Amino acid sequence: MRSAASHLAIHVVPPHPPAPAASPWPAFWIASVAVFLVSLDSTMLFAAFGALRNAFPQASAADMSWVLNAYTVVYAAMLIPAGGLADAHGRKRVFMFGVVLFLAASAACGLSGSVGWLIAARVLQAIGAALLTPASLSIVLAAFPQDKRAVAISLWGAVGGLAAAIGPSLGSFVVDAVGWQWAFYLNLPLGAIALWRGASRLTESVRPDTRRRVDMVGVGLLIVAVGTIALSIVQSDAPSWHRTDLVMTFATGVIAFIGFIAWARFTPAPLVDLGLFRHRTYSYVNLATLAFGIAFSMMFFAFFFYMTGVWHYTLPRAGLAITPGPLLVMPVAIITGRLAGRLGHRPFLVGGGLVYAASGLWFLLVPGETVNYLRDWLPGLLLSGVGVGMVLPSLSAAAVNKLPPQHYAVGSAVNQATRQIGSVLGVAITVVLIGHGSAQHADFQPVYIIHVALALITAALCWPVNTRPEPPKP
Repeated sequence: MRSAASHLAIHVVPPHPPAPAASPWPAFWIASVAVFLVSLDSTMLFAAFGALRNAFPQASAADMSWVLNAYTVVYAAMLIPAGGLADAHGRKRVFMFGVVLFLAASAACGLSGSVGWLIAARVLQAIGAALLTPASLSIVLAAFPQDKRAVAISLWGAVGGLAAAIGPSLGSFVVDAVGWQWAFYLNLPLGAIALWRGASRLTESVRPDTRRRVDMVGVGLLIVAVGTIALSIVQSDAPSWHRTDLVMTFATGVIAFIGFIAWARFTPAPLVDLGLFRHRTYSYVNLATLAFGIAFSMMFFAFFFYMTGVWHYTLPRAGLAITPGPLLVMPVAIITGRLAGRLGHRPFLVGGGLVYAASGLWFLLVPGETVNYLRDWLPGLLLSGVGVGMVLPSLSAAAVNKLPPQHYAVGSAVNQATRQIGSVLGVAITVVLIGHGSAQHADFQPVYIIHVALALITAALCWPVNTRPEPPKP
């Protein structure tokens, strides 16, 4: 009896309490560091462009433009295929490979001895950036529970938005102090930290038995479509390209895009499930992302053109003068993300679009040729920072808010690629309007009129967006 009682006692000992769930924040910061570098690098070179021209005096301006354009075109073209690869072969695996490729290409950029090698390294850098971006967001989505994702995604978007916004100001100081090569070498220490911590802290979110084949036909069609359309846009003002060349290039992209849609309708496992766009919120958010992406890049370039061309600021001084607006992006995004978790994203997308339109209206009506930064420029800059902080991260968050987990990477990649295409359009429009060497104050009026119109279109497109959490069932 005593032995039986002892045996029974062994079985009724309460089990050890379950170990607490691991915090998702280490995964968030690892993913965000890599995205910070990608976003920083996408805009820092605008400050380094003059130094690059001086470093390679034998290269033409058209040749040098491809140091920027090659990255933009390849990054836009590869984002959605990269999302498909991440969903099919593992978010961690694709993220880590993207970081390695991005860092190796960054080192190659700094070591380049010719424009040709620099452009080739930038292409590799863009491929690495495209691989890690959608994988990064899907890692964040998988790490957080549903009720915490609005905050996490808004903060993730804010990290990228802040990096893109401070890139030119940081780049102007770095290039002025230690040379253009360090616009690339800066990536190495932070990227190495993300790689080291990611190897031990990140977990794979796609199991081998859930993987699917990558739609390589879809990948090829999409790369041709986005690449040729973006190419026709960025070359629209190049004197060496004839109108016939531009039309043929654009038409090739349109035909490839139609072919991509037709293929996606009939293949059993397409790269992009067109059923995503049956979701009303997802469709409207992507249209709003395109409009806002155009307006954002137009504002960004107009700031530098105005500061250096009309007010005759030096590049470092212009970068410093633009900084207060970007510094508002992250705190506004954090507050917005917390509130969006309870209220949904629509109030902040619509309200942010209106605030952003007000900033464009300010720049249209107030600044003149006489320099008065605190009175004429700073208020509009602060309005733009608040508007961007409300809209840009919320677009990323709303796009993937109710997608099924298996579509996280592709769904977010479509949204990011849409924003990138908008950025290409915005740059092309701005260069056509004020890119000549003698832009006057009056030349900026069309830019800000378009800015205001696109901001209002963004607000209107976001009105049907519905990400408000459903009330708990009784």
